[in-house]
Amino acid sequence: MNDHGDSTPEHGIVSKNSLPMDREPETVSLRPERLEDYIGQREVVETLKIAIEAAAFRGEPIDHVLFHGPPGLGKTTLAYIIANEMGKRLTITSGPALEKGGDLIGMLTHLEQGDVLFVDEIHRTPKSVEELLYPAMEDFAVDFVFDKGIHARSHRYRLKQFVLVGATTRVGLLSAALRDRFGIFRNLDFYSEQDLVKIANRSAVLLKVSIDNAATVELAKRSRGTPRIVNRLLRRVRDFAQVKGDGVIRKDVVEAALALEGVDAIGLTNLDRQYLKTVIEYYGGGPVGIEAIAATLQEETDTLVDVVEPYLLKIGFILRTSSGRKVSEPALKHLGYGSQGRLFA
Repeated sequence: MNDHGDSTPEHGIVSKNSLPMDREPETVSLRPERLEDYIGQREVVETLKIAIEAAAFRGEPIDHVLFHGPPGLGKTTLAYIIANEMGKRLTITSGPALEKGGDLIGMLTHLEQGDVLFVDEIHRTPKSVEELLYPAMEDFAVDFVFDKGIHARSHRYRLKQFVLVGATTRVGLLSAALRDRFGIFRNLDFYSEQDLVKIANRSAVLLKVSIDNAATVELAKRSRGTPRIVNRLLRRVRDFAQVKGDGVIRKDVVEAALALEGVDAIGLTNLDRQYLKTVIEYYGGGPVGIEAIAATLQEETDTLVDVVEPYLLKIGFILRTSSGRKVSEPALKHLGYGSQGRLFA
């Protein structure tokens, strides 16, 4: 198991982390480069359009931007688009990668006027590094301290005006001091089925894949409201269609291919079902604490909170209460249990 808990195959579909398949040229080419090509998140897109246009009119960079929401909803893509729309360079890093202040300072001092610095998982930035961000974001400066004790002296280094784009799946873990320094603060929500159908059709055209309408609808239903997942599933189904069929993706091909992947009719994976069955069979349907569930499943708590729970909460299959997680009636029925956790005859 790695640091993110990606120890089992089913993590591949819903993994919050970028996978090798997500970095392949044909997958990267699916990423829209302009706001006009971006599907979904209409309020977020409109906010960015106004901010970018107004900043261009004034001849200055836009405010710092913070995106929060579950993995795979387009936070990184929007950072690329912001840089493209402004005609500036994009530098990408993540909170865990910024282990020391020097790592951050090295990046900041290489940014030119208006460049974009994207920090993924910004809530995991070490506190000592985060404190360096405060003057950088507010005053576009960093303070160096030389020597120690009575010989200590500081020097303020002026930075070029840059745009920090932060992304987080756990906005509650951000300090108020950091959160308040972002001028644009937007939540990315799960996508509608209609928007996922549009994304699947667009990606199929770019991948030169033949797919019918019923197949794109079926893909959208099983994609957990997440563009990254619809693109991953499309590629898995394409491979299946080319090897087991005539290369054309139809509804029955989608059903057969995703049955092999363990993805059911509403997008639940093996890990989702294991999570729900653990709460039902080991803890009587709940309430139970997330740490107990993670220990029983031998999974990382972060994996369950960031990857599994957001979708289960969205579709109402689990409930968060003051005393822990509970499984809902719809989840019991979907898994074939009675209302008290008994299997239907």
